[in-house]
Amino acid sequence: MAELAMNTLGQSYNDTNDTHKFAFDLGEFVGDLSVDEDNASDDISLEGLQQELEECKNDDVVANILSKGTKLRDYTKGVENNLRQVELDSIQDGIRCNKNTFPLTDTELNCVYALDYIKESDNLVSLHDQIRDCDLILSQMETLLGGFQDEIGSISSDIKILQEKSMDMGLKLKNRKVAESKLAKFVEDIIVPPRMIDIIVDGEVNDEYMRTLEILSKKLKFVEADSLVKTSNALKDVQPELEKLRQKAVSKVFEFIVQKLYALRKPKTNIQILQQSVLLKYRYLMSFLKEHGKEIYNEVRAAYIDTMNKVLSAQFLAYIQALEKLQLDIATSSDLIGVEARGTSLFSRGREPLKNRSAVFALGDRLNILKEIDEPALIPHIAEASSRKYPYEVLFRSLHKLLMDSASSEYLFCGDFFGEESIFGEIFAGPLLVIDEHFNTVLSNCFDAIGLMLMICIIHRHQVIMSRRRIPCLDSYLDKVNISLWPRFKMVFDMHLNSLRNANVKSLWEDDVHPHYVMRRYAEFTASLIHLNVEYGDGQLELNMERLRMAVDDLLVKLAKTFTKPKLQTVFLINNYDMTIAVLKEASEGGKIQMHFEELLKNNTAVFVEELLLEHFSNLIKFVKNRASEDSSAGSEKPITVAEVEPLVKDFASRWKAAIELMHKDVITSFSNFLCGMDILRAAMTQLLLYYTRLSDCIKKIAGGSALNKDLVSISSIMYEIRKYSRTF
Repeated sequence: MAELAMNTLGQSYNDTNDTHKFAFDLGEFVGDLSVDEDNASDDISLEGLQQELEECKNDDVVANILSKGTKLRDYTKGVENNLRQVELDSIQDGIRCNKNTFPLTDTELNCVYALDYIKESDNLVSLHDQIRDCDLILSQMETLLGGFQDEIGSISSDIKILQEKSMDMGLKLKNRKVAESKLAKFVEDIIVPPRMIDIIVDGEVNDEYMRTLEILSKKLKFVEADSLVKTSNALKDVQPELEKLRQKAVSKVFEFIVQKLYALRKPKTNIQILQQSVLLKYRYLMSFLKEHGKEIYNEVRAAYIDTMNKVLSAQFLAYIQALEKLQLDIATSSDLIGVEARGTSLFSRGREPLKNRSAVFALGDRLNILKEIDEPALIPHIAEASSRKYPYEVLFRSLHKLLMDSASSEYLFCGDFFGEESIFGEIFAGPLLVIDEHFNTVLSNCFDAIGLMLMICIIHRHQVIMSRRRIPCLDSYLDKVNISLWPRFKMVFDMHLNSLRNANVKSLWEDDVHPHYVMRRYAEFTASLIHLNVEYGDGQLELNMERLRMAVDDLLVKLAKTFTKPKLQTVFLINNYDMTIAVLKEASEGGKIQMHFEELLKNNTAVFVEELLLEHFSNLIKFVKNRASEDSSAGSEKPITVAEVEPLVKDFASRWKAAIELMHKDVITSFSNFLCGMDILRAAMTQLLLYYTRLSDCIKKIAGGSALNKDLVSISSIMYEIRKYSRTF
């Protein structure tokens, strides 16, 4: 039975060993080990612990216990309980077997059991001794491991102390590094390297020199900005040297800049190229002077202003003098709409008659100047070589184009080089004065209204260009020029208006029904102003043009009344109205003025048609208007008879074709515009057809009127003649 218990116990151990495979790990064991604190563990030596653990590692039972992390006393109690249970189970099995095999009494069985137990007593004693030894060994191991755990706790506290010391040292190191960086920066900012001294004193002004000036500038700012630096002992040694370097640098920069400014005064120097490629390259020199040598900076600034003022003034004066040689005089004070074309004055200088000089009033090719608004300025010597002359608005555009380009370049340069744009006004005070003197002289002698309006449009375009460039430096000047142009234009316009109002009708009258040259001047002048005002949109100009229209209407009616025959008066008016409408349409939409003349043309055309028909068919027309319009049903006192109508019918039938031919010849010779004449002829024949139709209708209502049918001309025949003339033209 004892063997059976041992086998069962051994089997239990084997099962455990097969499961864990002796996977013993000291770190894992220590981590899970839980023992009561023992104050005496500090006296236990750990020497040889590693060797004992290695030996226990080969013991299956110990390895199994350690791998589970179970307390040793609990495990021993468990083993004892298992042994007792096995012993009881084996006894019960024996009892059951013996009862079945040998039918003995209970006393006999007890004796048998006792004998068997006595036989196994040695084994049980041996097993008990082994268990006791094992318990002793495990108790010692538990004591060792408890001491080891305490040692680990002590090491952990030491590690914490070391961590705190490490953090403290790290903070001290960080503070020292910060102090070191600040001290290094202070030393770097205040120290004056020998190399820097050599460059500033003896070096040439170049890129390296400017970089050195930047370093010097930082040092000077550092010394001035920080109040703590001013109290440092290091500054007392360095400050005199810094001041000497500053004075030397300012002096050297001044000499260098002034030398470059002298180059601007040389004849034929391209100022813009010199500014962009040379001066802007050294823009930092001016910044250095502005910060550390204000007095010298003001001297350089004043020298530049004086130089550029004189240079630009001389250049613009020379350019204006060259342009004046190219000027073409267009109009004088006597070149007005209502002035007689044949008249000559003492100051006319034998010029071409005004009648043939349409450029005074017609826009023509002069409009191209607005399309060339962005073209480069004229080069005088090239234009002079070609012997060309130009109206003043061409020279005006060229002068102001050069002014805008020069001003834009100078304005941007001043902002980049000096860092201030206000300097521009001082530089261009001289050039603008030169241009003003020239322009005022020209303006006071200008009587070219079209040219003045073109200059107003040019200034407007230039203002748009400068606004698009976002450069405001010429805003006040361009406004001033615009304000100067409008009063002069109004004065010249009023001169044209007064010339119409005060015109001498007798001296202007010509025995000719074709368009009058005064009316052609007016039409061209009005069309030009309407076309130019489309872009500008000045309401005051529209009112002035309405005043001009009223004046020319009055003059034209006066000229028409000088003809003795009403028909000629009407033809004269129609020719002039038609010409005016054609000129307005050709230039642009004439608006209200064109509509006004179209209405006048329509009314006078109707008057002429009636006069033309009365000249050839007066009896027919009088009868239709007076007698045919009477209502026959009302029973008039004197009814229409065949005898009254028969002469009219026969007369018309005998000469209607010849009359139409005469009307055609009359129209062809009377009207300058062939198309207008054909429209009038068609209108006359159409009106004639209406009159004759009314006559035919009247005859049908007369008693016995059918007798006249043989003499009536068919409506289709008249329509054929009308279409024949329509196809011909």
